[in-house]
Amino acid sequence: MLFLYWLFVFSISIQCLYALYFFIRLFFIPETPIADIDVTKGASVIICARNEAHNLLNNLPLILAQRYSNDPANTAYEVIVVNDASSDDTSNILANLQTAHRHLNVINISPEEKITTPGKKHALAKAVATAAYEWLVFTDADCVPSGNEWLALMTAPLYAGKEIVAGYGRYKRTGGLLNKFTRWESLHTFLQYSSYAYAGMPYMAVGRNLACTKNIWLSGHQSGIWKTLPSGDDDMLMRAMATGSNTAIVADQQAHTITIGKESWKEWMKQKQRHLSTGKYYKPFIKALLSMYASTHAAMWLLFIYFLFIPSPHSIFWYFSLRCVLYWGIWICTARKLNEKKLTIFFPLFDIGWMLYNFAFSPYIILKNKQQWT
Repeated sequence: MLFLYWLFVFSISIQCLYALYFFIRLFFIPETPIADIDVTKGASVIICARNEAHNLLNNLPLILAQRYSNDPANTAYEVIVVNDASSDDTSNILANLQTAHRHLNVINISPEEKITTPGKKHALAKAVATAAYEWLVFTDADCVPSGNEWLALMTAPLYAGKEIVAGYGRYKRTGGLLNKFTRWESLHTFLQYSSYAYAGMPYMAVGRNLACTKNIWLSGHQSGIWKTLPSGDDDMLMRAMATGSNTAIVADQQAHTITIGKESWKEWMKQKQRHLSTGKYYKPFIKALLSMYASTHAAMWLLFIYFLFIPSPHSIFWYFSLRCVLYWGIWICTARKLNEKKLTIFFPLFDIGWMLYNFAFSPYIILKNKQQWT
């Protein structure tokens, strides 16, 4: 009993240290004044699309309509879409859009080429090779910018001298518990990687809202770690090239990308298996920090539940309440900053759910690679 008590106290203490050392840094991420953004330097927006005809028809026009020029009659950016061996109507839709938007460039990958070069990274490499500008901004075909200043905000840190910019990829608010948990998990993940970056330890980004210089991307592409997986380009770039001094975080609400989350738990689990397969390639110190955070989180909840059924010191409830007030308060502030609405009431449930999430997906984090991009 005494050992379990002190293990509980230790777990609570570590949780509070993470909150006070890392997570509160999110509140110091500055907003980017639109007036201070330079829109004279060109940027290349890169999208890899495979059987995304519906999404391209709905989302691409909004990416092509970004306010990124001092001259309303001209654009200072290009959009490169890689048609990655699509078998749907992607080719026709892109051809029609090209007639109305001269800054849209299309690269086609044939099914035969796809067989010999599977994975998303080959498509990305072809796009980067043809990019006309030094600044690269990556997103996905199923994403839409949250505003027409998205491109300007995501490239602002590059103008200031940074080489990598990680943004927030938000999920559209719909109904159902899965959507709420998906949005909370996305918020929680951003809270982690953004605060680590501000502590000088960047380790991940989301490929649906990421910017970097061409030189840093090419350097990452030539590194040994890059070839480990056919996908995971975002985390592999961060693993190879991100440092505390060359990485910036953009959290402005007008700089988010928005996508529709999976509609079934089965589809969501398949997506998470692919996303989490890069975790084993993080730097050892980062993996140790993330493991300590997850393990103390699980220990705290399991021991608290155990103590509910046996005579226990009142201090347990005080320690647990302190931790929950601290975390749920931080999550409320983070949700407001990121414009994630109607989640607060679910924080206790998702707090427990994240423990089950880690238990369920630990094999994919530790052992299994997901060697495909669909």
